[in-house]
Amino acid sequence: MLKPAKTPWTYFFIRLLFKVVLKVFYGTIVIENEHYIPKNGEPLIVCANHTNSLTDALLLMTSVSSKKRDLLKMTAKDSQFGRRTFQSWLIESVGTIPLKRRMDYMDENVDNTDAMEKLLVALEQGDAVCLFPEGFSRYHPAMAPLKTGVARIASDVLSRNAHNPDFGITILTCSITYMHRQSFRSDVLVSFNPPIKLTVKDTPSLVSTPTSPVSFSSIRSLTQFMYSQLASNTVQSPTWDLIRVSKTAGRIYVPLGTRMGLGDWVRVVARFVEGFASPSAISAGKGLKPREKLDWEGRRLESVAEVEVPKASQPQSVGSGGEDSRTITSGEGEEVESERDKLAKDLRAYQNHVESLGLKDDRIRRSEGVPRVVLLFRLLLRLSLGLFLLLLTIPGLILWLPVFLTTQHFVRKLKASGPVWDTEDEVAQIKLIYGVASVCVVWMVSVLVTLPFTFLTGWLIPAIMWMTLRWTEDMVASFRAAYSLFKLLRVGKEELKRTREWRKNLRGRVMTMAVDSLGLPEDPETVFRAWDTKLDVDEELPSRWSNWTMSDRKDQKGRSGGAWDSGARYFSIRRRRKRDWNETLRWFDAADPKDE
Repeated sequence: MLKPAKTPWTYFFIRLLFKVVLKVFYGTIVIENEHYIPKNGEPLIVCANHTNSLTDALLLMTSVSSKKRDLLKMTAKDSQFGRRTFQSWLIESVGTIPLKRRMDYMDENVDNTDAMEKLLVALEQGDAVCLFPEGFSRYHPAMAPLKTGVARIASDVLSRNAHNPDFGITILTCSITYMHRQSFRSDVLVSFNPPIKLTVKDTPSLVSTPTSPVSFSSIRSLTQFMYSQLASNTVQSPTWDLIRVSKTAGRIYVPLGTRMGLGDWVRVVARFVEGFASPSAISAGKGLKPREKLDWEGRRLESVAEVEVPKASQPQSVGSGGEDSRTITSGEGEEVESERDKLAKDLRAYQNHVESLGLKDDRIRRSEGVPRVVLLFRLLLRLSLGLFLLLLTIPGLILWLPVFLTTQHFVRKLKASGPVWDTEDEVAQIKLIYGVASVCVVWMVSVLVTLPFTFLTGWLIPAIMWMTLRWTEDMVASFRAAYSLFKLLRVGKEELKRTREWRKNLRGRVMTMAVDSLGLPEDPETVFRAWDTKLDVDEELPSRWSNWTMSDRKDQKGRSGGAWDSGARYFSIRRRRKRDWNETLRWFDAADPKDE
């Protein structure tokens, strides 16, 4: 067993700090398949999609349990180093390796020799390193084509140890999906994919020798396979609008209250995106082809991966013009495509109509047969509860006010510094960093003001702020529900009846598409609940679900339905406080980004 480098104390401190901070900022962080992470001493490259700048790195650092790995060596662009900022100190103090990006050095030669040497030495020692193969963080609904750097590093470290046929390295891809990446109390899915194990003995095509250098086709094949894995457990869409349409279809297919984990919800939405973006995949009586179990060289396996290797020379975003997005213009396919486009158009119009009414799809669904007197009673009940919680939270909200004002100031300053595509992916990290700093200032000021009672206020202030956050979530949910009930009462009976009929028609068409074309179960409530309570993590899925990755149910923290916890768990940092994966701490429902 190799001996990894000693972990600096600052790494332990920062991982613990941001483990708490991330669980406060995000309502639920669901970690799937943590059992795929190799233990200490095995050379490991962790790579993930990159949509949220520094937040992605912090999320990976805290998601890789200390029981598995003591240290995850990070990498970052060199422009983040050497500044007199908390962010720069944070990056440098965990032993991050600086990388020069070509896009930052327009007319200069970029030399990363020293950085590559550090990465290779770390891997040879049995360390774990973290890389983002897209090369940069991006504000886009789909991943960019991956750079070949990860595959080249794996090849180089194998080649340097060619004298040891048993030397191996593992590439572990991790798909990160944010419901609303910059919104307070939104949800995150961190899904580890099956590991790619490479050894000198078993993968000679990646081992360079004086007489036989590594071919680019081997590097490209491995990179494409990594792309397939990353894309398999997150949502890939050509436009934000298509994600919005697919979420509407998903909410109709699995209505609010269906007992399912976040991973299953993400894969349902991804399946609809794939269906709407790929007309050639929806042919009568066929449906999307299940992904075969193949390794990165295209060989069939029994239990390694759940994704197929793309045939294209470069990975393409869904609907970007690749084979899966070609247009069918004749015969039966033309009818199928027009029906798909018509359904997408009708779903978009329905969602716009529901939003114009100030309602949610679930409110339309559950309104049938409910007398207006009952709706009025519920409205008064929600208002009363909201007002009671508002009075209860006022002292704590005074403590939170400087935090919210500070973060909003720096977020506005960030957005004013550049275009959306260059700044939007950094909003979450600004909120995290300045949120932590301002909370510490609030705590210190509170302790100094109450100096004679420091022994009491030292722990009471954080407790009050946390309880306030819990009560505020319930208060916002109560006022949001009251507003929705008020809007529902204002809708005329005929308009409401017409909207319900519209939804009923859409549901029939959505179910037909989901079951007949996309291979989704006809009774999702039964299927998802059975998976959640009965199946072991190593148990095979039913054949029509074989193209999905089984979630590690031990790590599914949170549900979109089910009974509420009570008693001491009411204020638990791990307890889920909402029924809808789309909810955030807002007075209105969070919307998906608009296409620019």
